[in-house]
Amino acid sequence: MVRRHVFPALRLIVWAVIAVALVKLAFAGTDVTAQATGAQPTGTVTDRTVEVTTGTVTNAVTVRGSVVADPSVPVRATLAGTVSKVLATEGQRVETGTPLLEVRQETPQEPLTRTDPTTGETTVTERRPKVVVQQVTAPVAGTLTLPTLKDQVVAVGDTVGQVAPGTLSVSGTLTPDQQYRLVGAPAEATVTLKGGPAPFTCTGVRIGAAAAAPGAEPEVAAEEGAPASGTLTCAVPGEVTAFPGLGADLEIVNGTAADALVVPVTAVQGTVQRGNVWVVAEEGAEPEERAVGLGLTDGEVVQVTEGLALGDLVLEFIPVPGGTGEVDCADPARYDPAVCGG
Repeated sequence: MVRRHVFPALRLIVWAVIAVALVKLAFAGTDVTAQATGAQPTGTVTDRTVEVTTGTVTNAVTVRGSVVADPSVPVRATLAGTVSKVLATEGQRVETGTPLLEVRQETPQEPLTRTDPTTGETTVTERRPKVVVQQVTAPVAGTLTLPTLKDQVVAVGDTVGQVAPGTLSVSGTLTPDQQYRLVGAPAEATVTLKGGPAPFTCTGVRIGAAAAAPGAEPEVAAEEGAPASGTLTCAVPGEVTAFPGLGADLEIVNGTAADALVVPVTAVQGTVQRGNVWVVAEEGAEPEERAVGLGLTDGEVVQVTEGLALGDLVLEFIPVPGGTGEVDCADPARYDPAVCGG
């Protein structure tokens, strides 16, 4: 009796309650409004300051590079004429100054004309051409490539051969920052080869402009990922075993300053010779922009040679032009997630 009449009735009541609730939600909705608290995201950011301190600054620049074979040196003719003798052979090992070719130059001369004063008879005597013979010598020691043949006509400056020196160099690219830090650098660097012998001294350091083919993308310095502005090259000593393509690190120490006044590089606008800092004079006062002299830097701190004294307070970071220290959650330039909550 209960199963046949009571349970079906209860099910009908439950379904009716559910239906009423759904109708109320559909037409009346639900109250999802939040209570207003009156709180607004506010706050201020205090500019961080640092003291001028003393320390030792070592301007050591490390450049990533690789071992490269030195390019062949062209052999150029220094006299216009005809190759009269070939004095060396293709593939020969030559030393600096080894004779390679003889170039013969013949210059015609005007004939001599003589008139007999008695008879008036004129005699013309032909003269031999003026001959100049000059040897072309090897500019450097190495292996000779000599495609020039006997009786070939050459002009001054023509390339008549090549000498491959068989020597190696270490070469790397420089960023603008590294190039500034290497102004007046010494002619030696310490080189560490990847998987090679112990570090050695590399001599004949040369700093030049970064070469780029017309229309090519700017080369990127391996160390910094920035456009390269220069190249650094030095010679590998003959007693060091190395191979083209090996990776290498070149380190050049370009000065050390002990007990120098220093500030973080982030506090200075500029990195070479002259810069600007913002000095904090009193609590609550606006920072004062001040020009300072700059010396050595190690990439983290920079030596201040004039304009600051030990213990001076300066802003740790260069202020944004036109910016303020106040947080404004509606302004992306002054938005602080710690204050604004996002």
